[in-house]
Amino acid sequence: MGVMDWFKRGVGEMMVARPDGAKSQVVWKHPDRTIPMKSQLTVDSDEKAVFFRDGKVVATLGAGRHTLDSSNLPFLSNLVDSFTGGNVFLAEVYFVNVREHTGIKFGGRIGHVEDPKSGVPVETMVHGEFSFRVTDPEDLILGLVGMGRAESHAVRSWMKEQVLKVIRDRIGELLVKNRWPLLDVTSGAYTEEVERDVLDGLGTHVKPYGLEIVRLGNFVIDIDESDADNLKKLYTDAAYLKTVGGVAGYQAFAAGKAMMGAGEGMAKGGSEGGGGGGLMGGAGLGVGFGLAQMLVRDPKGGEALAPAAAGIVCASCGANTAPGKFCGQCGKELARKTPEAAGVFCTDCGAPMAVDARFCGQCGAKRED
Repeated sequence: MGVMDWFKRGVGEMMVARPDGAKSQVVWKHPDRTIPMKSQLTVDSDEKAVFFRDGKVVATLGAGRHTLDSSNLPFLSNLVDSFTGGNVFLAEVYFVNVREHTGIKFGGRIGHVEDPKSGVPVETMVHGEFSFRVTDPEDLILGLVGMGRAESHAVRSWMKEQVLKVIRDRIGELLVKNRWPLLDVTSGAYTEEVERDVLDGLGTHVKPYGLEIVRLGNFVIDIDESDADNLKKLYTDAAYLKTVGGVAGYQAFAAGKAMMGAGEGMAKGGSEGGGGGGLMGGAGLGVGFGLAQMLVRDPKGGEALAPAAAGIVCASCGANTAPGKFCGQCGKELARKTPEAAGVFCTDCGAPMAVDARFCGQCGAKRED
C-alpha cells in the first residue's frame, strides 16, 4: 500500500481531543501535527482550541464538536499539505483551559524593607495563594507558549514569578508612601489594601499574555522573629518616651537606661570575679549621669531633642549653657547652690556635685562658692 493510499484510508478516522488525564492543565498540545481532513475535533465547554502554524495563530475554535473539513472551516485550506493531495493538513493544535485555576501557592522573600516607624531595615517575607484564568488564548499561545512555556507547570511557575515580583515592588512602595509600621502590616491590619494594590499591579503585568489574576487568598506578610522582637522593644521604648514627656522625662529615661546597662555590666563583672567589673561599673554609672545631662532640649527646636556639649542645665529654659552666673540662652540667673532647683555643678567641667563636696569628682577642680 502506497503513502497516498494510507492517507486516503486514514481520512476521518482521527479523533482530536484533550485526554482526561490532561483536563487540569492550562495548556495541552496535541502530539500529532499531521491531522487527516474530516477528523473530529472535540472542545470542552471550559476550553478553546487554537490552531498554530509557522509562528502564527491561524484560528481559534470554541466549545463543541467540529468536523475538520475545509468546506465548513475555510481556514483549513491554508493548512493543507499539497503532498497528500489535500487529504491532510499540518498544524499544531493547542487546547487552552479558560476556567479559573485556584489554590496556586506562592511564597518567598520580599527583601529588606525599612520600618518607617523605627527606621530599622527588616527582612520581610510573603506567602499565600492566588487564582487565575486565561482571558485570551491566542495571546497566551503567542506570548508564553512562543517562549517555550507550553507545559502547564511552566505557565504556573511563570505566574508565581510575576506575583512575587509585583508584591516586592508594591509592598516597598506602599510602606514608603503610607508610612505603615511593619508590625501593623504583619498583623494583617492592611491586608485588604495590600491585596487590592497587588492585584492592580499584577493586572498590568499579565494582561499582555492573555491572563488575569482573579484573587489572592491566605495572604500573609511576615518578618523574621528576631526582627519582630527588636521592633516590639523599640516601639515600647518610644511609647514610654511619650508617656514621661518633656526634656526632664527624656533625661530620666536616658539616665535610667544607661544605669541599667551599667548595673548589668557590674553584675556580669562581679559574677566573673574580675576586679575590673567594679571599676567599669563605676565608669558606666558616671556615663549614665553624663548622658542624662547631655541629652537636653534644643532651644531653637521646640520640643525636639538634641545632643549638647557638657555644661550647666538652666532650670528656667532647660537649655545646656556654659558655667556662669546667668543662662546664655534665656538670660536668667543660674541657681548653682540649690540642688532641688537645678543641682550643684562643677564650674570647670559641668559635672554634678554633692552639696557638701569641696572638689569635683570628675575633674578634681576645687569648688568655688
